Amino acid sequence: MSLEDKLYPLLSLYDRLPQGARNAIGATYRLLPRRIRYGKAYGEFRRLAEESPEWSASEIGEYQIRELRRTLVNAASYCPFYQRAFAKAGFDPSLLRSTDELANCPLLTKADIQNNFNDLTSTNIPDSQKLYITTGGSTGVPVGFHLQKGVSRPKEQAFMEANWRRIGYFDKARLALVRGHVTDSRSEGKVISRDATRNWLLLSSYHLTDERIPEYLEALEAFAPDFLYVYPSSALQLAEYLQRHNQSWRTPIQGMFCGSEQLTVDQKRILESVFQCRAIRWYGHSERAVLAAEGTHSELYYFWPHYGFVEFGEPDEDGLREVIGTTFDNLAMPLVRYRTGDYVRLAKPDAEREFAWPAVEEIAGRGQEYLVTASGRRISLTAFNMHDAIFDGLYAVQFFQAEPGVAEFRYIPSTQFHSSRLAKIERGVMHKLGDDFRLVMREVDEVEKTPRGKHTWLVSKL
Repeated sequence: MSLEDKLYPLLSLYDRLPQGARNAIGATYRLLPRRIRYGKAYGEFRRLAEESPEWSASEIGEYQIRELRRTLVNAASYCPFYQRAFAKAGFDPSLLRSTDELANCPLLTKADIQNNFNDLTSTNIPDSQKLYITTGGSTGVPVGFHLQKGVSRPKEQAFMEANWRRIGYFDKARLALVRGHVTDSRSEGKVISRDATRNWLLLSSYHLTDERIPEYLEALEAFAPDFLYVYPSSALQLAEYLQRHNQSWRTPIQGMFCGSEQLTVDQKRILESVFQCRAIRWYGHSERAVLAAEGTHSELYYFWPHYGFVEFGEPDEDGLREVIGTTFDNLAMPLVRYRTGDYVRLAKPDAEREFAWPAVEEIAGRGQEYLVTASGRRISLTAFNMHDAIFDGLYAVQFFQAEPGVAEFRYIPSTQFHSSRLAKIERGVMHKLGDDFRLVMREVDEVEKTPRGKHTWLVSKL
């Protein structure tokens, strides 16, 4: 197991230490070789990510069949949910010979995970090797699941770095992050902290007001990062400020990594013009089923065929297709034909391609949604992937806002949910929102949906 996974339970304790203590511990930690910090699996996945873009179509096909069969056989052997589902569908994973045959396997929904969590968890992986994570994704449907310690997080690190290397990333690069880190839950709190374990500068995405942005610019200039790693909405707020005040970006950087929210090509052009560098967009999710990113020379999103197996649902009236993913490598809780709730527009057949991989030109359904506080701060809804058990027992959650500084938190409880947990949920949400916000908790029978019938995080009347 990687040292990072072993130390993960202590992260909250580390975050509560004074900055000086974190700096000292982090500097010592950075001296350790990457193979110790990230574990043996990191090196194996890094080699895979570096070598596999040169693979032929037949090599990719053989790899995918092998990994699919491994995932499916494990699921059928050790996960009661899949044993029942495969038997009902007459599907025998040991006989899988072509990726086309996966269409005979039933789909997995978020509701399936909510209602069958234990039966989807492998009985062959000890609890000590499971890492529990939750996400609301882009839909407002809280889902809890297990990652596999020593595998899932090192794999993500290796493949994300491979995405970043397309625009020059290198080991020990200095990154500045504006990605939802809560530096302070107060509206007038600090906006800057340091992740000394990686030598990263962490900047709040909760305090990007005209009064506070000069602090950001000063901190960035002093830190001199090589790259920015951002929520698109946060980077666009910085860019908008610079444009409105006729200021130029003064900190040369090599590139920007933009993900977790939708970023249109026109918005990307704004960022590249203001920050004078290439911005690369990527797509992934906490469940770690599939991963995609733009190429070195192309603005199409390419799905890694070595990371997981991706399928696309039938097109809707707008030509958008749902992303359906099957995990590789996570044997603790394999996700088979998982409906992500995210929608994409496939690349045109005649589009010039950098990789012979599944490619899309647009990721839809991950808009730059945000709540507005009484003091005008914007809180990205992307930041509400809590990654702990706070939303467990809720079938759906949704924010409704009609005036700045006030919002309803609408929720649909399961039959197992107890109202005594509401206070903890409210504290967790308010920690993200800050002290210039008022939250109203409201139980509902149903949350509002999009015209496609999809749950959404936010209904805003502002």
